[in-house]
Amino acid sequence: MTDRAFRFGVVGTGTDLATWTDLARRAEAAGYDTLVSPDPQVELDPFTIMSAAAAVTTTLHVGTFVAVDQFRERRSLDWQSRSLHQFTGGRFELGLGAGRPDAKERVVARGGSWERRFSHLTETIEFLKKQSDRPPLLLAPGGPKMTELAAREADIATMAWMPRTTEADARSTVDRFRSVCDRLDEVELAANLLAVGDEPAPWLERFIGASLPELAAGGAVTVLPGTPEQGAETLRRWRAELGISYVTVNSGYLDQFARVIALLK
Repeated sequence: MTDRAFRFGVVGTGTDLATWTDLARRAEAAGYDTLVSPDPQVELDPFTIMSAAAAVTTTLHVGTFVAVDQFRERRSLDWQSRSLHQFTGGRFELGLGAGRPDAKERVVARGGSWERRFSHLTETIEFLKKQSDRPPLLLAPGGPKMTELAAREADIATMAWMPRTTEADARSTVDRFRSVCDRLDEVELAANLLAVGDEPAPWLERFIGASLPELAAGGAVTVLPGTPEQGAETLRRWRAELGISYVTVNSGYLDQFARVIALLK
């Protein structure tokens, strides 16, 4: 369905400079293309720490996954984003969203309105896309409104799959996106993995509310069980059948997923 080359990313966290820069170096050495950060980065601003990761690498792209629109005034967001894009020689990618439910308190504390967060996001994107020499824009299509917005505006569309999403559900999500997007050749389709391989991960299971064997048995596309060879074959099939060529993974599985990457690059 696509002949795009694969790209691979790490969704990482780092509470201090040494941890964050070490993760960036490890990711680049292991063959990853991007290191992306949630918002907030633990309790830090992800934009503040991106230059540190770029400074200790040469080819690794950095980005937000995803920045919450109303955490920042849009002119400041544009300035930060284009500064990072230009300062790193085009190695910054802006992931942007309206915010998960747990972002409500921060948005309200900053004087934003949680009720109009989608319209505010739409207005921000319209503003950002008027600017010249801007970074690529990543959006996460999930519900109908975000799907239509991503189809119209995204350079990268990462599927907003819940932990238990099955392949049938995933295919439906992709098909819905493709049905409303008239610029498919311009959009890179992406997916995020929670876990790779078959080793238990109690720390992750507490967060997602399900065991990894349970997710794998249920056919969840958010985990990639089996050997590296089996994982590589699954991703080749996703690219052929779903058009997904960009895959990110929880940084706790950086080494495990690197074995899969080595078979695909």
